[in-house]
Amino acid sequence: MRVGVVWGRAGLGLLFASVGWAQAIDTRESSFERMQPSTQALQRDDTQNPAMLWVQSGRLAWSMPPTASSTPSAKACAHCHGNIDQLKGVATGYPKFSQPMGRVVNLSQRINQCRVEHQQQAAWPPEHETLLGIEAAIAKVSRGQALAPMSANVSPPLQASQDRGQVLFGTRIGQINLSCRDCHSTLAGQRLGGSPIVQGHPTAYPIYRLAWDNMGSLQRRIRSCMTAVRAQPFEFGAQELIDIEAHLARRAQGMASESPGVRP
Repeated sequence: MRVGVVWGRAGLGLLFASVGWAQAIDTRESSFERMQPSTQALQRDDTQNPAMLWVQSGRLAWSMPPTASSTPSAKACAHCHGNIDQLKGVATGYPKFSQPMGRVVNLSQRINQCRVEHQQQAAWPPEHETLLGIEAAIAKVSRGQALAPMSANVSPPLQASQDRGQVLFGTRIGQINLSCRDCHSTLAGQRLGGSPIVQGHPTAYPIYRLAWDNMGSLQRRIRSCMTAVRAQPFEFGAQELIDIEAHLARRAQGMASESPGVRP
């Protein structure tokens, strides 16, 4: 039997030519691979990663009850869920179908659900510092684990959301008439205005983006892309954004979580 060796960017596969069988090579890559070394260094070093400030504040918020005087009996997140370090793997399963909410939600919406129903507090608005901090703290616990939105039984509502998101991913929008797929699949690896076009996998969210000088969610990034192609962005929390998130999570199934990430 003759055995040939096939080299690929994502790994090494063995080609057994005599039986016509080849090991599949995963060509997906995180946008981390396309960043400048200086930006990569920021993400690698937790003492330099600016997103860690949000992680620290999120861990503190997790362990403390709400401060609103109107509900003095409200408990901390840790009262029900325990130490945040016990939530390893939780963040990798979102978006997911929430039985209590009756719909597919992302992690920030699940956090807000607990805040409203169990702490009797008003929901944090999108991109709120504390909300991003708690989300980043939960996500960091799962750093290095595989994204697994399909690890459990995929509910029909989640699959429907993922499928709708796939359609939206391939739909051209805006005055520039581009879809997410046009850039992040067809043109991935090329350059636009001197910047690399990445594959667009959600492996590092929430992220600290240097262009924002701030922490931000995946929905904020998607909305930025919509604005860039001169389309009207969906409102935060819109079903369309949840559907796109669900599709992106399925598209990145098995890739390693690297949250909280740093991006240009």
